[in-house]
Amino acid sequence: MSADSGNLVEVGPESEFEDGDAAIVEVGRAEVGVIRADGEFYAIRNQCPHDGGPVCKGNVHKELVGEFEGTGERVTQEYSDTDIISCPWHGWSFELETGIHIGDDRIRVPTYDVVVEGGTVYVDKGD
Repeated sequence: MSADSGNLVEVGPESEFEDGDAAIVEVGRAEVGVIRADGEFYAIRNQCPHDGGPVCKGNVHKELVGEFEGTGERVTQEYSDTDIISCPWHGWSFELETGIHIGDDRIRVPTYDVVVEGGTVYVDKGD
């Protein structure tokens, strides 16, 4: 896909993004956050399905996962390789790549494709 395509919304220079940085752009009538995490770009709607909070203003971090070992045993916890973002209003957390809520896969925030071409970051509006 070429940057000349009418489906792309320019976000800004790739060089201006460090890990954890986010930029908010309008994609159609939606506000979308473009986030860099571990060198990858993600785009996710900036509206938490819980209470409409600005999810893209939240912290980006690795997902903490736990394993229940049994009654009286400690829960084994470790950080996964999955990048998530947590809404700053009430802490609802979503996978950056899929937009799926980490506690309930029936809840999802829409995601968008990101294109980096010629050192510029774009969000693909889709069809």
